[in-house]
Amino acid sequence: MANVEQAQPKKGPPLAIQLAALLVMTGAAIGMGWVSGGYLKQGETPAPVPAAPENAGSPEKPADAGKPVAGPAVVQLAPITTNIASPSEVWIRLEASVLYDAPQPPEMTEQIHQDLLAYVHTLKMHQIEGASGYQHLKADLDERAALRSGGHVKQVLIRTMLLE
Repeated sequence: MANVEQAQPKKGPPLAIQLAALLVMTGAAIGMGWVSGGYLKQGETPAPVPAAPENAGSPEKPADAGKPVAGPAVVQLAPITTNIASPSEVWIRLEASVLYDAPQPPEMTEQIHQDLLAYVHTLKMHQIEGASGYQHLKADLDERAALRSGGHVKQVLIRTMLLE
């Protein structure tokens, strides 16, 4: 017969020590989560809104009377549908909008649309594959639109992109 003392497995640390270690680790995890959350939240604080001057508008004459409202404007481009350069049997449909710093004439939007169409027609499949390919495409579209508009386009917003 086997010795009874040899058959019993060795015991680990007592249950109280295990619970204490668990509580310490849980407390450390909660503390680190709280600290990192506070660190990440620092970048999200909204900018203070400047106070309006006291004499900005009187009942006799509003402050904005006669001034056109200037500010960012989003203009939707017509869908771009063309085949890409390689492989030429693959077609792309791109729906995008441009974000202007101020309202611009429709002629500028049409020029940007034609420039982006010409650029998309020169793409090759390996250039737009994956997340990094998409980021490079977006950066190229932003750069081309900004150059065409003289810096008035702040961003090209890609709404949909379909390859077939």
